[in-house]
Amino acid sequence: MKKSEVRSQKSESKDYLTIALPKGKLLEPSIKLFSKIGIKIKEDLKKTRRLILDAPRSNVKFLIIRATDVPTYVEYGAADIGIVGKDILMEQGKDVYEPLDLKYGYCQIVIAKPEKEKLLGGKEGLSKLRIATKYPNIAERYFSQKGLQVEIIKLYGSIELAPLTGLSDRILDLISTGQTLKDNGLEVVERVSESTARLIVNRASMKIKYKRVKEIIEAVKKAVQ
Repeated sequence: MKKSEVRSQKSESKDYLTIALPKGKLLEPSIKLFSKIGIKIKEDLKKTRRLILDAPRSNVKFLIIRATDVPTYVEYGAADIGIVGKDILMEQGKDVYEPLDLKYGYCQIVIAKPEKEKLLGGKEGLSKLRIATKYPNIAERYFSQKGLQVEIIKLYGSIELAPLTGLSDRILDLISTGQTLKDNGLEVVERVSESTARLIVNRASMKIKYKRVKEIIEAVKKAVQ
């Protein structure tokens, strides 16, 4: 193989990017965002079940994975760039670069209780309560900052069911419209934080592929604005 061919392959490898996108509500707007800056996939999202989608003209491939796995893929370098909700970043605390708030996928992290129950002694009553949540780390930090000790119960789904069955007194959960809470007889008592989609970057990729990554960050930034 000629030296020029070796240099060409190394250059192509250096410029090639892998982008991790989350399944679910953030997938379609994320694909549209990259399409807006000229990075387009061939496949129709509604027809394909492939987990790796190519955008060959842009030297990019997309990984379609669970939202909770996106920060891990980016942190370990299996993906150079990713898109994920701020709630997941807050919960996991992964070592990734977070250059952009993408302004879509808005949600709130809240504490909710059954509507018919009276709040025990105001906020100070929370120190004696059990909190069911998918976000134990966020919950622990939040109540620790308030100087309150609560029992945190980790669940993976149907968080709204916990206070209705006596498993917990409160829940800490992510909501968009809050309709699911209302449908299950729950109401918000505190707002913990807000969450939107964020662009994240592997720290090594930011150095090794700086020019290419920086170009995408700037293009996405303009598209969002």
